[in-house]
Parts: sequence; structure tokens; C-alpha cells
Amino acid sequence: MIKKTLYFGNPAYLSLRMEQMVIKLPEVEKATGLPSAIKEQSVVTRPIEDIGIVVLDNKQITITQGLLEALLENNCAVITCDSHRMPVGLMLPLCGNSVQSERFQDQISASLPLRKQLWQQTVKAKINNQARILTICSQAESRCMKKWSDNVKSGDTDNQEAHAAAYYWKKIFSNIKGLENFTRNRDGIEPNNLLNYGYAILRAIVARALVSSGMLPTFGIHHHNRYNAYCLADDIMEPYRPYVDELVYNVVERYGAGNLSLTNEIKTVLLSIPTIDVVISGKRSPLMVGVTQTTASLYKCFSGEQRIIAYPER
Repeated sequence: MIKKTLYFGNPAYLSLRMEQMVIKLPEVEKATGLPSAIKEQSVVTRPIEDIGIVVLDNKQITITQGLLEALLENNCAVITCDSHRMPVGLMLPLCGNSVQSERFQDQISASLPLRKQLWQQTVKAKINNQARILTICSQAESRCMKKWSDNVKSGDTDNQEAHAAAYYWKKIFSNIKGLENFTRNRDGIEPNNLLNYGYAILRAIVARALVSSGMLPTFGIHHHNRYNAYCLADDIMEPYRPYVDELVYNVVERYGAGNLSLTNEIKTVLLSIPTIDVVISGKRSPLMVGVTQTTASLYKCFSGEQRIIAYPER
């Protein structure tokens, strides 16, 4: 069963009762003139075991320590947002697997040639998925993407990922009026803001799955920024980014350039990322489930059980 993503954008009081998240809305409780029956209905409960991600996007949210403990014990990722309503923090459980120490050792002791081969697989999967997105969304020519994918060497020493990315971002929104000259820049024009938000959600999904599979999200196979606590998550999410890109493309096509602020309506679309269909080894599943399959296969690569990461094929 796929875990639920809960988003809170209004003041709320979140607590725990009998393994249930209790959601109270103070604005409704304090409102005058409302019948007591309606006020009682403002209190909602959700089973902790059904929750995979919680997004806290309001400065007037109160969450109890007991609830946080229960969420983390059930391997839930808790995301907090800043004053611009963008994800800024991620809380994950410290212990997500019964043989975690053993798995840490396998991960850390992985040889450099193995890590380079795993990064080669990752980049090839990313470029192939980007090529399919270009064909689906903008009908742009993608044969060059296939060539770059075929030329990826161990460790991507020739940086084929960068060649593909430059072409990909030049073309993906090229058929949408107002975005003909779009460039991917974290602080750039819309829809960069939507991409940032979607990638933050994706990153949380991947980090959660890595912890569940008993690995350190910090210790990457390629990314190694000393200030980045989620290097491995940033590695493994790469082939999944095009799924977010397609979702954002559909939002842009629907609303048009210039109408892409992060409204609750658009956030609702982006928060559906865990439920996007992906195909791994010919089998279709929700993205959140697919990511778990990917991280499980990654550990098997670290332990020597297999050599191939199970990535999605768009």
C-alpha cells in the first residue's frame, strides 16, 4: 500500500492518540457562530502507519513530540517550509533498518570502481528518461540524447550528463509561449520555482527510502559536497527528476507562463509526485514504491549480490 502525503498549509494542532494523528484546526474551533457539530467535525484522525510524508507549511502549526516520535518510528519523512513556503528542512528516522550498522559498512566500503559504475548507470538512466520526456512533451528531436547516453563512461568522466542537460533544458519548454528561452536556474524565472518544489518533495521520498533500506543518505556515489547532508539522495533521485519535469510541464501547459506562482492548487498537483506511475523491469508501480525498489537494489549492489540498480524507464 502506498503511504499518504499530508500537507498542512493553515494553522493546525497536530497530536497523537492511540497510534492516530489527531488534526485540529484552531481557526474553526475559535470561530463564533458555528454549530458545535461542525466544530466537532473539524477534528480529523489519520492512522500513523498510513503516512509516508508530512509537509508543514505554516508558522502557526503546533506538533507534539509524541506525534513526531510516532511518525519517525514509522519511517515517515517530515518536511518543513520557510517563509516563502518552500521546503527548507527534512526530518528522517535515525534507525530505519534492523541491520543498519552492517549496511552502513557495506555502503562505506564500496570500491571506487563500483561507485563509478553505479554513477554510469544513474546518468544513463537519467538521460534516457529525459529523452523520452522531450519526445512526449515538446516533440523535440532526442536522437542526440540517445547518443550521449550511449557514450556515458564509468564515472561519466566526459560529463555527458551536462551535455544532455544543456540540450534538454533548452528544448523542454521551447513550444510554450513566453518560455522559448527558458534556462534551468534554482533562482531563475518560473517555472524554476515549481521544479524546485517538486525536486524537494522527490528528494524527501528518496532519502526516506534510503533510510528504510539501511543506508546513509549523506554518503554519495558521486555527489560529495561537504555541506550536503543528502548526497546519496541527490545521486539516486537523478533518473526520477524527469517525472517531476513532466508534471511541471503539464502544469505550465495548463496555466500558461506568467501564472505559475505556488498556489495551493498547484502545490496539490506537485504533492501527487509519490503517486506518479513508474515502470521498473516491466512492472508498473507508484513512484514512492518504485524508489523503494531502487534503493533496495542499490544496497544489493553495495553488498555484492547484484551489479545493476533498478531504475525506472519512462
